Amino acid sequence: MITSDTPNIQELSSEISQLRQELQLRDQLVQQLSQELFRLVKGNTSFTPPTTKVEPELNLSLLQELRDQLQAVEEQVAFYQEEISHRDTEIYQLRQSVQELTDRSRMLEQVVQELPQIYRRKFEERMAPVRDKVATLQRENRQLQAELQSVSYRLALKNRYSNHSAIDLPNFTRSEPKISVTDDLSTV
Repeated sequence: MITSDTPNIQELSSEISQLRQELQLRDQLVQQLSQELFRLVKGNTSFTPPTTKVEPELNLSLLQELRDQLQAVEEQVAFYQEEISHRDTEIYQLRQSVQELTDRSRMLEQVVQELPQIYRRKFEERMAPVRDKVATLQRENRQLQAELQSVSYRLALKNRYSNHSAIDLPNFTRSEPKISVTDDLSTV
């Protein structure tokens, strides 16, 4: 029995050392996973790494549980990354819209500030031909008034001379001279 126990002890001893190595490796993996998990979920206090020594079977179940938790956390992280990416895209689009609207608002403000000047200029442009036409009409009006005064003056003079000539000119009655024959002969 001793000889059969010895190989069993050696086998068990090698198996135990192999399990210890696996356990150390798994502990290292668990430590790395917990650090990674801690890094990903900063501030999540619901997760605490085990600090007590547990049986190898419990370590395996704990490791599986940690893997499941890590998988769930990775899924959540992927979901949140997708959400963040989607929101980043939305934020980028909204920032572009805000920039475009800000630029448009500035342009409209500038146009509104320039509107009085634009209206004055347009009004002046439209009024220039009207002013020219009014000036031309005023010149023509003055010229026509001057001509009218001249014509009125000449007409008044003409009327005056035509009325005065009838009045001023004496009305001579035609009387025939009486010639005597005797007088004529005496001159001869």
